[in-house]
Amino acid sequence: MITYKNEKDIEYMRRSGKIAALILKKVSDAVKPGITTKELNNIAEKLIEENNVRAAFKHYDNFPAALCTSINDVVVHGVPNKTILKEGDIVGLDFGVVYEGWYSDTAVTVPVGEISPEARRIIKVTKKALRLGIKKAKPGSTTGDIGNTIQRYVEDEGFSIVKELVGHGIGKDLHEDPYVPNFGKRRGGIELKSGMVVAIEPMIVAGNPELKLAKDKFGYVSKNNFLTAHFEHTVAITENGPEILTKI
Repeated sequence: MITYKNEKDIEYMRRSGKIAALILKKVSDAVKPGITTKELNNIAEKLIEENNVRAAFKHYDNFPAALCTSINDVVVHGVPNKTILKEGDIVGLDFGVVYEGWYSDTAVTVPVGEISPEARRIIKVTKKALRLGIKKAKPGSTTGDIGNTIQRYVEDEGFSIVKELVGHGIGKDLHEDPYVPNFGKRRGGIELKSGMVVAIEPMIVAGNPELKLAKDKFGYVSKNNFLTAHFEHTVAITENGPEILTKI
């Protein structure tokens, strides 16, 4: 069942989203060769405490950390650990908070030092795919319009869309209806209406998009060890068009 948010609800979600965005920016700025993913999670945990909010992911479906850290061929949900980031890696950072009961959810993929042209390109394409998908997040469009736009752009650029994992509604719960796939047909899926809030999150692979569960039992890895990338924003559907809630 889709829950519609009023202006007061969306104001709470704006605050939640802004806090998440500020924390994620600070964590992203800390990424460098030699740091561990656990150290990045520790930074996030400290900032959560300082901002008097709650981690959206910690203990959700038993996830053990506040931050998802997904390196190279791990597309999402990697668990922070003692792995040291090295020059040339790329790392997906997925993060959210709960402010006054309202969730936010956002993600970026960032370079670790100097990276390859292919790595730069997959980051650029995934980031643009998110931007194009968000443009479709307006009343009268559908979830299929968002997915179709993302899929066509990504595949035209020579990359593959992950179909096993999708975006989602968000509000008082982290995952609400409707699903927001990164693929689909124009006019397909659920019609978008003012008051809906969705997390749009393209996940792409530089090759066959099949995934497998990582050794940590949380992360999803490219079955053929291809490079992956992930970007995400929480977006309110309004009469004036899409409003990104997870921006600084």
